[in-house]
Amino acid sequence: MFTSSIFRTLQIMGENKSMGKRWEDMDTDVLVKIFKELNLVELSPVSQVCRLWRLACSDPLIWSTLDFGLLKSNYIQTRASPYIWVDDRSDKRLARILRVAMSISCGTVSCMIFHYNLYMKDEHLHYISERSPHLKRLVMPAWNRITRFGICQAIQRWEELESLTMPTIGHPPYIMEEIARSCKNFAELKVMGSFDDLFASAIATHLPKLKVLSLRCSKVTMSALLWLLDNMANLEVLNISHCLLFEIVTTGRRQVIHELDDKTLEKASRLREFHHCQSRSCLACQRMMVDEGIMRWYRYEDWFWRRDEVSSLDLQDYGRLFDAECEALTAVD
Repeated sequence: MFTSSIFRTLQIMGENKSMGKRWEDMDTDVLVKIFKELNLVELSPVSQVCRLWRLACSDPLIWSTLDFGLLKSNYIQTRASPYIWVDDRSDKRLARILRVAMSISCGTVSCMIFHYNLYMKDEHLHYISERSPHLKRLVMPAWNRITRFGICQAIQRWEELESLTMPTIGHPPYIMEEIARSCKNFAELKVMGSFDDLFASAIATHLPKLKVLSLRCSKVTMSALLWLLDNMANLEVLNISHCLLFEIVTTGRRQVIHELDDKTLEKASRLREFHHCQSRSCLACQRMMVDEGIMRWYRYEDWFWRRDEVSSLDLQDYGRLFDAECEALTAVD
């Protein structure tokens, strides 16, 4: 209905000769303001009307952010690698959506957000990395089906990448090394899952100039936290809010840390921002305890996984257009 009203308005403007211009001669800035109100399903046919409309539909003001935060895969958990089985229809739907988005945006996307339960494959990642060369911020989906070669190849193309939100991986050094080699302006990292000594060492070794790190709602060893505080001299912002902090005691058992000691707080005091919350009365902390450190995001509000105490990593202000877009594209199936 909204799209029809826009088309009717443009038609009237074109038929009204007193306005002095035909619809195909309208100012591009005016068209961009109108087209910004459309979702991807509506933009696709609009972009095919004429060269001017195609140009307006490709304006960076429309495509600076592609937020697919509502787009999830239909999947079933399995016991064998990659530990999920994904419905073929999910793959086809994702391919179709990416094809349309990449075609209209013409390489202008600088921020791309995917849902944590979207199970992308190498071919999808290859497609978007080839067509979004100026990407600066990426919120990764689950990468059970993404290979080491697939993610490294994509990162090599994203030379302008500055910020990455990622799920936990079993062997992090290779991706930290690839980021260090290919992305010279990389400054922000958010990890959603588990963060241990190996992960901390990989960051300190390959990304010593990292400025912002968020481990919000992750399972974190105290030794890894101390490693960061001792070795990341350029780190300015650290978020360990709602993390399950623990250490291994002499008996070999895991001991949960509910309060940071003075020594740790003193080390963190040099940071410009240090966010921490391990309170038994905090709802997010309670959820982490119930989930034993591996947050089961699907149990909770849709917005919960998008939140972060670090303003530059918080996703609440995104998605004005693209939430509606993903709903519309899902309905197409």
